[in-house]
Amino acid sequence: MTALAVEPLDALAPIGLDELVERAELLTRVDRKYVVTRHEATALVAAVPDDTQVLEIGHRRTFGYRSAYLDTPDLDSFLGAGRSHRRRWKVRTRTYLDSGSTWLEVKTRSSRDQTLKQRIFHPDAEDEDGLSPEGRAFVAAIVGAEHAAALRPTLATAYQRSTLFLPASASRVTVDVDLGWSSLRGIRDLDRPALAIVETKTGSTPSPVDRLLWSHGHRPVRISKYGVGMAALDPALPRLKWHHVLDRHLGLPRAA
Repeated sequence: MTALAVEPLDALAPIGLDELVERAELLTRVDRKYVVTRHEATALVAAVPDDTQVLEIGHRRTFGYRSAYLDTPDLDSFLGAGRSHRRRWKVRTRTYLDSGSTWLEVKTRSSRDQTLKQRIFHPDAEDEDGLSPEGRAFVAAIVGAEHAAALRPTLATAYQRSTLFLPASASRVTVDVDLGWSSLRGIRDLDRPALAIVETKTGSTPSPVDRLLWSHGHRPVRISKYGVGMAALDPALPRLKWHHVLDRHLGLPRAA
């Protein structure tokens, strides 16, 4: 069984990782995120254009991910993202559970409000602070030595992901299910198995999947797995721009 219902994914033609990267790497892109129910995500995959392809590696079409986010003691990354600072950034290690490979990724925002992701291979031999010396130097070159030196692990996320490729728009769509968050600051955990996060990754033009979601009343929401996870697991933190998602989609209204 895949994380989504088998039939919608099995009906799609496969695309290999190398071809997907060649045709739609989109390291600089416009991201739109939607929170839907798991049932709605399955129905969405069943309704995508006929030429849509699904990433397939080793006969698998759904893959396990674990990400560990790093931040400064003052939570500069969390607060910068939540307050939409122009020079906000995000640092994480991402492990592909099916292959065991780990990458270090740094996301920043361009002057045109596009997401720029830079990454390097990051083997398991990490220091106690979550980064190898090479990894910390990589981060320092992007976000500055002061921030890089202060980074510590703060939050882990885990989920199952399927990736679609839409040839007509050269865009990608990811569908994440089995969502879970774990605080690395010793607070608590959070699971939302009934929800899915759909993310479209396009150039400047919305993808057919965006338009399909809009036709069913779904609109992009402000959600960051890191931001909502931190705010959800630590009531002392401000909810910032994620308050609507926390209240409405994750079912976590702030206590009066």
